[in-house]
Parts: sequence; structure tokens; C-alpha cells
Amino acid sequence: MSRAPLQRFIDALEAFYGRPAKPAVTDPLEMILWENVAYLADDERRAAAWETFRKRVGTRPEEILAAPRSELIAVARAGILAADRVEKIREIAAIALHELGGDLNGALDRAPRAAKKILKKFPSIGDPGAEKILLFSRRQPVLALDSNGLRVLLRLGYGKEEKSYSTSYRSAQEATRPEWNKDYDWLIRAHQILRRHGQELCKHNHPLCEPCPLKKSCAYFRGFRAYDANRSR
Repeated sequence: MSRAPLQRFIDALEAFYGRPAKPAVTDPLEMILWENVAYLADDERRAAAWETFRKRVGTRPEEILAAPRSELIAVARAGILAADRVEKIREIAAIALHELGGDLNGALDRAPRAAKKILKKFPSIGDPGAEKILLFSRRQPVLALDSNGLRVLLRLGYGKEEKSYSTSYRSAQEATRPEWNKDYDWLIRAHQILRRHGQELCKHNHPLCEPCPLKKSCAYFRGFRAYDANRSR
């Protein structure tokens, strides 16, 4: 049986970039904290900030709420809006402790159908973020996408880009759903490799199409070439 196009695309990207490393963090609460300790920092700075946070503060809600703000802000300065991030980190800890008894994992296990709703209690967690957490913690086999991965799929011709990000997201998900490999390892790798491709070649501005291993199958590239050819006439 031939592989679905999406699986061929993922294989081609993996051959180009190499197999992604296993995710650094897969615990649901830690994933929420990971996104906030160094806001909009690159992966390397975020990983360093996370390690400092884990060692100096701790990742349990009670440890975070007991930590001096000066300790939290020292870590958050690895990204932007450090003071705002500190308040969000404390809010995350308070929700986990006071609303969920300090056990987010248990809450998600006890109410799997409401798991996404539980995760969206936390600041900055919408459907895409909740789905990534459920995927990486191996609770829901869904192709979760960040903005980079979504851009790649839209340019490949999956779904339609709309003014609403959430509508674009759902459009791409629904278009790819028949081709999903429901294996958790594959879905996690797909998320990672699509994200990397969007960061490195399939950028928002000035995408680097020529070295792209998917350009022959890319609707965006075909349209770009057609536009360029018409201009040169």
C-alpha cells in the first residue's frame, strides 16, 4: 500500500533535517510552564531558562508560589515581558494548586472528555496548545500544530488560510485528518518536523523555497513560479 502524501512529506522532511530528538518536556503542567518561563525566546535560550527554573524554583505549584518574585523574574528575563511572565507563571501554579488540587495529571486522567476544557483554564492555552499537551502526554492522538507547522501545511495545499487563525487551524487539521498515522510517536515527530521546517525554510516572510525538499509538491511554490513566469513575459 502506498503511503499517504502527508506521510511522504514528513518522511522527506525527516530525511532532510534528521530525526527530531524526543521532546524535552511531556508532563502537562511542565509543558504549560515551559511555554512561559522564557516568552518568545528561541529553543536554546528556553531550554537553558527551563533548566535554571527547574533547579532554582522547582515545578510543583507550591514551590512556584513560595518562590520570591525576584527568583522568578531572573529566569523569565531569558525572554521578553519578564514581569508579565512571572504573573502568568504564578497564575498557572495557583490554578493547578487551588482548582485542581496540585494534580493536573490526575485531573486530566479523571475527566478525559473534558481534558481540553481543563487545560484551557490556564492562561495562553487555546485549542492548539491544549491539543499539543494532550498529544505529547499521549492522551489524544491528534496532529497538533504550532503556527510554523500550520503555515507549512497551508502552503502544501492542506486547508485554506482564513482571517481567523483558529479557522485556518481547523481547516488544515480537517484536510489532513484522513492521512494521519494514529501512532503517537509519528504524530509527535510530525509536529516537530513541520515546526522546524516552518522555522528554517518555510518562513513567514521570504521563505527559502529553492532548497526545500517539498517544492515539487508545494502549491505555494507552484503559484510563486507561475507568478514569476508571468512577470518575466
